[in-house]
Amino acid sequence: MTEHPEPELAERAAERHVVVVGGGIAGLVAARECAKVGMRVTVLEGADELGGAVRRAEIDGVRLDAGAESYATRGGHVRKLVAELGLADRVQTPARGGAWLAGVPGQEPSPLPKGGILGIPANPFIDDVRQIIGWRGAWRAYVDRLRPPLTIGHERSLGRLVRSRMGQRVLDRLVAPVVTGVYSAHPDDVDVDVAAPGLNAALTRVGSLSGAVDALTGQQQSARKGKAPGSAVEGLVGGMSTLVDALHADLAKLGGVVRTGVEVESLVRAGDDWTVVVVSRADAEEPDAEPSDSESEPEQVSADAVIVATAEGVARTLLDGHVSGLGDVGASPEIEIVTLLLDAPALDVAPRGTGVLTVPNSFTAKALTHATAKWAWLREAAGARHVVRVSFGSQGEPAATASLDDDAAAQLALTQASAMLGVPLSAAQLVGAHRARFTQSQPASLIGATERRDAARAAVYAVPGLAVVGAWLAGTGLAQVVPDATAEADRLRRHLLWE
Repeated sequence: MTEHPEPELAERAAERHVVVVGGGIAGLVAARECAKVGMRVTVLEGADELGGAVRRAEIDGVRLDAGAESYATRGGHVRKLVAELGLADRVQTPARGGAWLAGVPGQEPSPLPKGGILGIPANPFIDDVRQIIGWRGAWRAYVDRLRPPLTIGHERSLGRLVRSRMGQRVLDRLVAPVVTGVYSAHPDDVDVDVAAPGLNAALTRVGSLSGAVDALTGQQQSARKGKAPGSAVEGLVGGMSTLVDALHADLAKLGGVVRTGVEVESLVRAGDDWTVVVVSRADAEEPDAEPSDSESEPEQVSADAVIVATAEGVARTLLDGHVSGLGDVGASPEIEIVTLLLDAPALDVAPRGTGVLTVPNSFTAKALTHATAKWAWLREAAGARHVVRVSFGSQGEPAATASLDDDAAAQLALTQASAMLGVPLSAAQLVGAHRARFTQSQPASLIGATERRDAARAAVYAVPGLAVVGAWLAGTGLAQVVPDATAEADRLRRHLLWE
């Protein structure tokens, strides 16, 4: 969708050059927003391919997602972008098989209870909840209904709230697996008001945590009445990388220039003008090599504004000397996803739904997704074979695969998948594997994350002609990254055109 500014503004926009450092979703969205009003835009990406955390892989002819496989539907921001790019007919909701829970001491894996909020049950005595927490856990959780409402509604930590109201078993066996799987963080570190908006208020109003969950889930069900069945997440036929391709294609139509395989070495600011110092990736990867006549000199790209859209570590290096008081947004965990293509007929019946969450410290892997059971398009693409994604690593816990080579990482993932799915899987059934490593930004739901990010934003806003986008400031997930990148690009272009 191209915007049509007034002739005077269009002429002014054409004179402005914006350089976007980083070609992930955040960078591409921000670049597109600037190009839509006629600005000259150049995207510089260090890797050979665009996409960042939204990347593709191919295993034995099957093209699939190696990173993000879906987006949250909340807010409607990503769906709006998908529609603008002509991808609405590719939207697909996951199968209804649901996730299973494994690793409960002394118990066989079982389906994760339906309903609830972040694993917190509305009724601890219902069968699918009780069989996980046991009678002891159910009666302890029931105490929540009897406790006097003296200090309720004021607890910020999700873990402490659940522990104090419903007990350790509900926390360890229901809430921790869900929160760790969704946020790669422990519930103690998660902010109730961010992760579960309205829960504290409902708790104050109703007088118990389970009652608050019951009230909120009832409201959600009422809000959905009369609407077509949907899901909290959606994917795209062909994989989420089709969104990257569509953004790239649309940006090219708008006149944007995209360069891959180049590293931005530094940013130089002189008054209102910026210079982006660029080196080829080959030169950047050999900083200690002896100079030779064949080496290229660093390239200098002039810009009226710069949008930094890289991972946090690279962004901080580029911003050093330009932004004061950026603060510490917090450590980011290293996550690895090992994707397996399997010739395993025993998985045809999807024995444990669309995936498995684990009780923390019960398995080496954090979670598993049976991708061909979850997504119809991938099941068709894989034929009679199965795609399983095994995730390692979480906040404060390095990925168990970090020190392994690719073959060893695939073997560990195969062993974990076999245990989590309850199906013997041998090396002979492994058709191929792909390993992807990510630095996962801290989720916006962590306690203090909002304040730290607001402070970092304020520091960036103090520098004219500069914007920073991406998950480390927006929060993890496309539902947060996309609207944030859109808003930041709009702020920057208003500065360039009107201020």
